This record gives sequence, structure tokens and C-alpha cells, in this order.
Amino acid sequence: MAPINLRRLLQRKDVSSAIQQLLKVAEYPLSIRDLQNEVMFGVDRLDLLYKHPIEVNGESVGWVMGIQGAEAIATLVSHLITQELEKRLLAQETLDRYKEITLLYNLSERMGAKLDLPAVADLLLDEAHKFIQGSSGAMVLLNPATGVYESIATFGETEIVPLQIQAGVGVIGSILLSGIGEIINDIAADSRCIAQEACFSSLICAPLKSQEEVLGLIYIASQSAINYTAADLKLFNALASQASYAIENALLHKNKLKEERIKSNLERYVPSQVVQAILDSQGDVSLAPTRKDITILFSDIRNFTTQCEELSPEEIVRYLNEYFTQMVEVIFSHQGTVNKFVGDMIVALFGAPSPLVDSEKRAIETAIEMQKRLRTLPTQWIRDNFNTGIGISSGRVVVGNIGSPRHMDYTAIGDEVNTASRLQSIAKGGQILITRSIYEKTKADFQFQSCGSIKVKGKKYEVEVFEVVY
Repeated sequence: MAPINLRRLLQRKDVSSAIQQLLKVAEYPLSIRDLQNEVMFGVDRLDLLYKHPIEVNGESVGWVMGIQGAEAIATLVSHLITQELEKRLLAQETLDRYKEITLLYNLSERMGAKLDLPAVADLLLDEAHKFIQGSSGAMVLLNPATGVYESIATFGETEIVPLQIQAGVGVIGSILLSGIGEIINDIAADSRCIAQEACFSSLICAPLKSQEEVLGLIYIASQSAINYTAADLKLFNALASQASYAIENALLHKNKLKEERIKSNLERYVPSQVVQAILDSQGDVSLAPTRKDITILFSDIRNFTTQCEELSPEEIVRYLNEYFTQMVEVIFSHQGTVNKFVGDMIVALFGAPSPLVDSEKRAIETAIEMQKRLRTLPTQWIRDNFNTGIGISSGRVVVGNIGSPRHMDYTAIGDEVNTASRLQSIAKGGQILITRSIYEKTKADFQFQSCGSIKVKGKKYEVEVFEVVY
């Protein structure tokens, strides 16, 4: 508490008036003096022998001198001054509370507009440091990849700020583990203190919590002795609580951006609805190898190497990219999954990674539209030189992530995959060849022409083949 100024208090109109009335009704002469023996009220006489202290909260702030009655007047003056101080203290507490509410309201608005974690951290530390003294401070958040809490923002003498903190280790680590804010005004005397914290003298620390999970903490420390109070900790905890909401929003935004990047990359290979199913991890979507009934489509440009001998590599790439762009759009529009590109060949799956009703029908619709789209591409050279053969088969195969721990591909393996590849290899430009399994499922939907049984490389028995008429 600031030193009590007796002269200033006695000069206040209501106090001065009350004392003047007391002196008027006193039967004997009196004087009210400060600790330097200067007369504030009453008379200055040498015969005033009785001296009684004016006390406020056990502290003498002046004297009442008189012949008689000085003790009673001293008690009344002490009471008046105590009342005045209580009014002043109440007014100060009200002002402090108003400042705190204003701070939290303004901080909430400003933090709500920030979705970047370092920006949130810098703002919080800056605002906290305006109200709480300290030579350095930091915001610490958990790094999920390492399991270590790391400083994402600091201020002051940053060379002494611990950049990494382990839960349960040291004073700060113990607060992280407990999730309860603390003030420590003599760190060296704390049994939890470790070497990297010994440079601090005082510390105030508050956890950042999401529901019951500790996200991290904020702390302000001082190398010189500071007596942090319970009021400081109360404000610091309120700031930390406010910051926790902003941190959650920033983390959600960060994860959303990451998800959008993943989604954007995945959508180059699989339809958007399949990507969303994978991200949501709902239903029976799984990338682990498993047996599934799917339909496989192979499409390849006939005599591609010969057709491209007259072109530069840059032109070949440009034409292929235009071709692939159009073909992939067709595949996606029918909810197919682009499995891979092998040179100029496209491999598409229907029914993986998520089940697809009428996958055989959708594959044929895709093949017909691919052939028709090829004839309407804007580039004349592509229309004149790109002729594709398409093979389609269906059946039970193994689908999922296959490869080594360092590199995996989402692909399909099985006899029907090989069959579709062989049909594509024998299909002429513009042809769509299918197996009997496809024919049986779609004979009511399309027109077909039997090609008879064909000996296909790699298969022991002949395969009955049909051509789609479109």
C-alpha cells in the first residue's frame, strides 16, 4: 500500500468539515499534527501536554495534542481517516476490475481476428506484460510430433528462456503436469527448480487448457525479486483462459488448411467424394490391403511412341497433360478412382477405396465417354493422332496400400487386373473390350458384339470377350 498522506486526507472537504465540528464541541484546546509535528488543525500551544497517536491499520500517521480529551478525538479522527481510506480502496478495486474486464474484452476481440499461433502468442504476452512485471516470458505449446513442449513466442531476455520443457521436469514442467497456475517468488528455494530455471528469481505461470487437456502454458519471470500476488495470478489465469480459445481456433484453422492441402492433392487422383470419405474415416473406407469386388479399366494410346517421334519432348508432355486432364475429368465424373499413369496408359478403379453400386455399368459409361471426348478435344493434333484401346474386367482382387514402409502405392492386385490389362493391349483404337462378367451385369444397358473366346497372354484358359457398341 502507498504511504498515507495525512495532510491530503485531512484536506478532503468531508473529513475537514467533520474535524472542524469536533474541535468546536471540544471543551479544551486541541491540535492535530502530522509526524513532522506540523499543525494541521487546532491551536499551536506549548501547554498541550497530552499526546495521542492517530492510527490507521496499526500505523501511526499523526498526533492529537491537548490538555484533556485528546484520546477521544484521536480515536474519532482515526475512524474518519480509516473510512476515507476504505472508500479510496473500494474505488481503486472497482477501477482495477474495470481495467481487467476491458483488457479481457479487448483481448478477446483482437485474438478472435487472429488465426496464426505465433500472432496469438505475441499478442497475449504483450498484453500480459503491460499488467504484470517481468524481465522475460514465453508461451509454450505441446509439439505432438515430439511430445515436448516448445516455446512459440518469447519476450525480454530470450537467451535465458527455456526453448523446450518436459512435463513434470522443473518448476515449469511441474505446473504443466498439474495444470494449475502458480506464483513462485523464490525459485531457488523451490525443490523442483532445475538449472535452466535457476537464473530466475520470481515466476508467475498459468496453464493453457482445452477442456481438461493442457495445451501448454504462459509464464512471466523476473531475474530480480518481485512479489507476485494472488491478484496477479487471478488476472494471469483469466488471460490464459481467454488465450486458450484463440489457440484452439488457430489450431483448428491450421488443421483445416492442412486438410484442404491434403484434399487438394488427393483430388488429383480420386473423386472429391472419395477424398472426403477418406478424411472423415467413416464407413468402410480403408487403405489397408483387403479383398474387394471391383471393376478395373485400362486405357492406352495406340502406337503412341510412333505417333510422337515427330514431336519434341515438351510438345509430347503438353499434349499428354491435355489428354490426361480430359480423361481424368471423365473418370471422376463417374466416381472412378485414378489408380496410376504408366507412360500414356491410365488405370482406373471403380469400387475402391469405397464401394460403388453398379461399378461395371459406370466403368462402361466412363469408357464410352472417354472415347467420345477424345474426338472433341480442342487440339487438332490430339484428335488426329491419339486413338485409345480400352479393356475392362471385374472380380475379386486385393486393393490397398502395397509396397515398402518407405514407399507405398494404393493399387489393386489380382487376376482380373491382369485380364483388363491384356484386353486393353489387344483392343484396337476406339475399341472397348470387356469380359463376360461385365457383360452379364450390363447386357440390359448397352449393346455388345461377341468377339468369341480369345487366348490371353498369361492366362491358362481362353477368355470370352465382348466389344461395346456405342
